[in-house]
Amino acid sequence: MKILIVDDEKRIVEGTRKYFEQAGFDVIAAYDGVSAVRLALKEFPDLVVLDLMLPGMGGFDVCREIRKESNVPIIMLTARVEETDKLIGLELGADDYITKPFSPRELVARTRAVLRRANAEPTPSSQVYQFGQVVFDVAARECKVNGNVVSLTPTEFDLLHHLVRHPNQVCSRTQLLEATDLGVFEGVERTVDVHIHNLRRKIEPDPSNPVYLVTAFGVGYRFVKQK
Repeated sequence: MKILIVDDEKRIVEGTRKYFEQAGFDVIAAYDGVSAVRLALKEFPDLVVLDLMLPGMGGFDVCREIRKESNVPIIMLTARVEETDKLIGLELGADDYITKPFSPRELVARTRAVLRRANAEPTPSSQVYQFGQVVFDVAARECKVNGNVVSLTPTEFDLLHHLVRHPNQVCSRTQLLEATDLGVFEGVERTVDVHIHNLRRKIEPDPSNPVYLVTAFGVGYRFVKQK
């Protein structure tokens, strides 16, 4: 599998490249935002590791541009400690984030977790869920709203899959994290809220008044099947 690493610090790129290559990945690199977008759309990497602080076009803008054309999984790197910055990245379509300084081993582990979700094997028998104008096809890893395909990130897909398989059951944030493989890492519980927010924008008739993905205050979320 091919990983695109985007960071303006060559020391970080080369150090991270070493760990990925030892883990069996092919690695390509970009050191600025414009090159990152070009390589992401030309080389078709399986995953992008994207630093937020880049010269010229910043990481947020790079993520936004990639998401216009591609659903490739993205892990953001950030030296910022503010939770808001991390959540903005997730709202733009990143699948995960990791804070600098980081362990290259942890980054490789998170990469494998995201790729497991992105490349999950189809289920033996076709499972198609329909609720309202939404059709959710597990085997095809496809979601349609009003007949139009809606692009879901691997994390969003697995969160929705877990919820629709447990209709009317309250699922805690911890349970939802475990359903996406992110539960093995600490400090990411708030990311569930952002992914749910993104899902609501994509599938709810009125995201500000959700009828499918309903909040269980203080606990988590539940899926309400509407006919």
